[in-house]
Amino acid sequence: MSTQPDAVLYGYFRSTAAYRVRIALGLKGLGADQRYVHLRKGEQTQPAYRKINPAGLVPYFAEGDLHLAQSLAIIEYLDETHPEPPLLPKGAAARAIAREMAQVVCCDIHPIGNLRVLNRLIEMGVDDAARTAWSQHWIATGFDAIEARLAELDAGPFAFGDQPTLADICIVPQVFNARRFGLDLAPYPRIRAIDAAAAKVEAFAAAEPGRQPDAE
Repeated sequence: MSTQPDAVLYGYFRSTAAYRVRIALGLKGLGADQRYVHLRKGEQTQPAYRKINPAGLVPYFAEGDLHLAQSLAIIEYLDETHPEPPLLPKGAAARAIAREMAQVVCCDIHPIGNLRVLNRLIEMGVDDAARTAWSQHWIATGFDAIEARLAELDAGPFAFGDQPTLADICIVPQVFNARRFGLDLAPYPRIRAIDAAAAKVEAFAAAEPGRQPDAE
């Protein structure tokens, strides 16, 4: 793995958004200086980190004069600057579908299950059981859409055949989160198959939250 001397990735072991970027770096054979922002302790809200990333979120990627927030922007930047192996399938239609599935995760599921949203629910008096039900509901809603789309595609092991793409990079971390919240994955055989295939790929395995230096 080649380490870009000036590449820095700010993340948190359990952040699914940072997890996506770790996978992409691994698939590209790239390294970055990993720096850790403890979300549960609120380090993302402190002035020192807000000076780095005013949005107070992870991941945050820096390379030379370039500074990027948002996992999809970071992953597509890596794909454009290091084209092999490609993270999007061949053909405009297939690339659009891959982006669609990625956006179901990143735009529909993730934002309303984000830690800051769950913390806001606590502030509003929502109890643990209701917050868990909230997360399960929105993950299942997104997974229903992804599973239906996957059923239209040729069988994997990944979304678009033998090689992982942006779609898989987004699906696998969301499966991790689904298990955290106790979602029944039985209705999602294609999603489960992608997760099983990814577990055999070192880039996915090395990016798993439990294998990160800041894991708890």
